[in-house]
Amino acid sequence: MTKLFPLVTFDEILLEQANNALLAWGHKMGPINRPMNGSVVSGGGDTAHGLMFEGELVAVTTTSTLIRSNVAARPDLNRTNTIELSRLCSCSPHLCRVALRLWREFVFKPLQIPFAISYQDKKLHTGATYKNDGWSRIGESRSGPDTRSGRQGRSKVIWMYAAD
Repeated sequence: MTKLFPLVTFDEILLEQANNALLAWGHKMGPINRPMNGSVVSGGGDTAHGLMFEGELVAVTTTSTLIRSNVAARPDLNRTNTIELSRLCSCSPHLCRVALRLWREFVFKPLQIPFAISYQDKKLHTGATYKNDGWSRIGESRSGPDTRSGRQGRSKVIWMYAAD
């Protein structure tokens, strides 16, 4: 049978679509609601990408500028040279690995930014998704309560990917 449309696609989507999926799939950090404006490349804002299967959204990634001026108290990882993979979520846990690889190859690489970081919740995940994709563990952090949502802070592992 010949299909007229691709079976699987990975494209930029509206942040609202990603946020709706994050809520529907129960992402523990919830939707992206950061107070920055502008594009990731120009130093502010968020972008979202979605993995679609036969037109249905099955995984999302969001890319954001850093909230703090640097990561893990490292001045070499700052807003001018580092972006954050701020959400990685799917309707099936096995699709996160696929979405991460697609994000790294087709979103991060074209930005020509030297470093990407992401935070892994220590209670919820093992970090295997990042480790198996070639990311390096660079530290740990603990966030305080979110002043906007009231969510409790979390213990996190910080992962970094350096551009080739």
